[in-house]
Amino acid sequence: MSNTLQAALWMIGAITSFTLMAIAGRTVSIELDTFEIMLYRSLTGIIIVLGVGYYAGTLQQIRRNRLGLHATRNICHFAGQNLWFYAITMIPLAQVFALEFTTPIWVILLSPLLLREKMTFVGAVSALIGFIGILIVARPDAANISYGLIAAAGCAVFFALTAIFTRMLTRTETITTILFYLTVMQAVFGLICAGYDGDIATPSAQALPWVIGIGCAGLLAHFCLTKALSIAPASVVMPIDFVRLPTIAVVGMLLYDEPLEVAIFVGAALIFVANYINITFAMRQNKA
Repeated sequence: MSNTLQAALWMIGAITSFTLMAIAGRTVSIELDTFEIMLYRSLTGIIIVLGVGYYAGTLQQIRRNRLGLHATRNICHFAGQNLWFYAITMIPLAQVFALEFTTPIWVILLSPLLLREKMTFVGAVSALIGFIGILIVARPDAANISYGLIAAAGCAVFFALTAIFTRMLTRTETITTILFYLTVMQAVFGLICAGYDGDIATPSAQALPWVIGIGCAGLLAHFCLTKALSIAPASVVMPIDFVRLPTIAVVGMLLYDEPLEVAIFVGAALIFVANYINITFAMRQNKA
């Protein structure tokens, strides 16, 4: 089996997992708020990480180094994920996913500030094209701006910060260590935020499978995406990842009667082009 085909199969797993997480998130939002969803997702994640780590013999890799950076990364991810879960209940799923695709654009813009990486001309052009795509998707005017749109755009910024801090951590920390502190710290954040009013809702028997599904789907999606990137270059994987948008658009139409808006696809296409230009340029630079 070719590397491209293997990567495509892993990406099918990632796309399916991201889609199921969005459906499950909308389903449980009827009885749980975003903080409670994150609490139960993280608790599920702890069990999975410890189980897989024990089976793989990697638990001894967990160290207490760089706890401050772990905390910073996980605060950003916690904020981004909460905004994402909020956004999927407020605006069409396709719009959320389209704005989420701007995460690499924000990485381009923020890396010079946080990683001291130079902004290239191609990176600047990519960011500009991506920003135009954002404007087309969001259609910013007084009539269209909503909390859901702001949340979807905000989650992309926090996911970009998460990616940057993850890049810092991977220089010294193992995947098991990163995932362990991700789930444990976010469980603590979720407990604090969900319990600030002294009332933490427990999922009903009907919602419990969906809550567990969110935890499993979230970890599985990122595992599949990472596996695909380890097999094939990003220039191959990212176009496949873009299939998430039409997939979630069809799901939104079938399950929630959400319209298929041309503007979302046009804007998302520009965002994709911006990401693709930057990825292919970076790969050429690495080969040079």
